[in-house]
Amino acid sequence: MFKYIQKHAILSISVAIIFSCTILVFFATETSYNVIDKASLWVRNYFGYFYLYLGFACVLAVLAIACSRYGNIKLGKPSAKPEYSLWAWTAMLYSAGMGSGILLRAVQEPVFMQQNPPYASNLPANTLALEFTFYQWGLTAWAFYGLFALIIAYGLYIRNKKVSISATIEDHIKSNTARNAVDIITIITTIFGLIAAIGLGTTQIKGGINHIMGADFGLTATILLCVLISAVACYSAWQGVNKGIQIFSKLNIITTLAILIFVFVTSDMSAILTAFATATFHYIIDFIPMSLAIGNYNPGTEFLTGWTFYYWAFWLAWAPFTGIFIARISKGRTIRQLLLGVLIIPCLGTFFWFSVFGTAAFNLIEEWGVYNNEFGNVFSSIFTFFEHYPYATFLNITSVILLISFLITSVDSAVFVLSMFTDNGAKNPSKTHRVIWSIFILLATIALVLLGNVKANINVLEAVQRLLIITSLPFAFFIIIMLGYFIKDLRKSKIEKCK
Repeated sequence: MFKYIQKHAILSISVAIIFSCTILVFFATETSYNVIDKASLWVRNYFGYFYLYLGFACVLAVLAIACSRYGNIKLGKPSAKPEYSLWAWTAMLYSAGMGSGILLRAVQEPVFMQQNPPYASNLPANTLALEFTFYQWGLTAWAFYGLFALIIAYGLYIRNKKVSISATIEDHIKSNTARNAVDIITIITTIFGLIAAIGLGTTQIKGGINHIMGADFGLTATILLCVLISAVACYSAWQGVNKGIQIFSKLNIITTLAILIFVFVTSDMSAILTAFATATFHYIIDFIPMSLAIGNYNPGTEFLTGWTFYYWAFWLAWAPFTGIFIARISKGRTIRQLLLGVLIIPCLGTFFWFSVFGTAAFNLIEEWGVYNNEFGNVFSSIFTFFEHYPYATFLNITSVILLISFLITSVDSAVFVLSMFTDNGAKNPSKTHRVIWSIFILLATIALVLLGNVKANINVLEAVQRLLIITSLPFAFFIIIMLGYFIKDLRKSKIEKCK
């Protein structure tokens, strides 16, 4: 046992940290919440706007690299072909990168933005609501993912580095202790981002089940859902990328498209297409002032804290494992294909998704004449929405199944990537590592769910917001360092393919 621990020091240290945090939350839940609450407030006060500026810089960096002469570099040998088709590649990166979040916020966020405009604008309330929703789910999120994916893929397929974040800086930072610290911070950040997604997703699944059955299942049901999802995800990760993860990802996208098309064709299609085009146009021309929160485009610290700062922290927390997973499935593509594919395809899909559900919800509210916060609950809004459509019960049941499947895909992708981290960067990591991470992710998720139930006036979402603002901060600084070294290496490269 001691030899195993010594051989897998990063695994052992990371597991020890997560286990210690889990035990602390189990036995000192309220104290833990209060500490997290105070720490998150400090981070938001001093570094909130830093998140905004970083996100904007990452979008510019992705576009600059994609459009440069380096965009022609193939990630692999010159003769290498993409390992996965465009369809399979898109399905896997979208399932890992967004997943259940698009169901969680499909109706609730556009309606919230309509009823509570982020800032004064000459645009119609519906257009502004969709535009700001696009902003929080659009280019910035995928720029974070794309940069990590590019840097890892370049090291993996061009420079023959192992699969780890520390491998991106090992030529510049020689200290093993420092490099191990980077990997451990990456693992901890990834786990917190992952358990946040599981905690939110399982709470929404429970909300859907309660809505369908007219019941009121509580904390125990949420924990049981966590166990179920972690068990299936462990099996999927055990099977590997080709047998488990790819199959679940394709099923997710097919089911998501089916729901999207159904709502689209049974709603006002003309209004949806107009809203999609109009909001996308304004998002593009307003992107810079929105990203910098300048002038009339500044919603204020309180609004940004509850929404944009949290989203940027969430995307950063997911960037390491999502980026590495995208890198893992992107062999044979060029840098330009990777970056523009990651940046554009998911964004357009997400924008259309929110246009369909948002516009349909706006039309319902207009028909009612009075809005009584019917879509105010983030965990049940989409199920309430479906009650106004044919086959409501079928749609709600399908959505619950889809939520479960999306979470499984996110968890199995993360388990696979974490196992690569801790198994010395192996492309096909030990199955023992996959089981270990499945177990400890489950325990940490249960701890988060308990944290979100410690006080009557908070929920899992609020606990997640406070936690992620703290845990993603180190990575917000590290991404700058990592990008700086990458650009330096790229400029020094003499590879013929960049000419």
